[in-house]
Amino acid sequence: MMKEQEKVRLDKWLCAARFFKTRTLAKEAVDGGKVHYNGQRCKPGRVVDLDATLSIRQGWFDTIVVVKGLCGQRKNATLAQMLYEETQESLEKRERELAERKATMASHPVPLKRPNKKNRRLIHRFKTKNSD
Repeated sequence: MMKEQEKVRLDKWLCAARFFKTRTLAKEAVDGGKVHYNGQRCKPGRVVDLDATLSIRQGWFDTIVVVKGLCGQRKNATLAQMLYEETQESLEKRERELAERKATMASHPVPLKRPNKKNRRLIHRFKTKNSD
């Protein structure tokens, strides 16, 4: 970990904390508005401060973390986890949303196999017949 007075860009920190696999992906997420620094949109070059709050949107879930350490270089996962602390509300919300998502997906069974050519034609005929 770096000294407190050293400066680390937001995109570098996100990559070092292993929220994104590459710095380019982290930069694209920040530019796309998926990362908020203390509740506001920011640029990838924003300097990260200790105890700053980051809201990170990944996939279906929002993760809210508090910065506990600074590092601009990607290291192993145990060191990366020491760079931040996820808030309790964020953990509870993510678990609740995951349970709701699993319950929703359980009511929509996945077909055992893809439809073959004949079945696709029947599906297509059925859809076009009902749309007329």
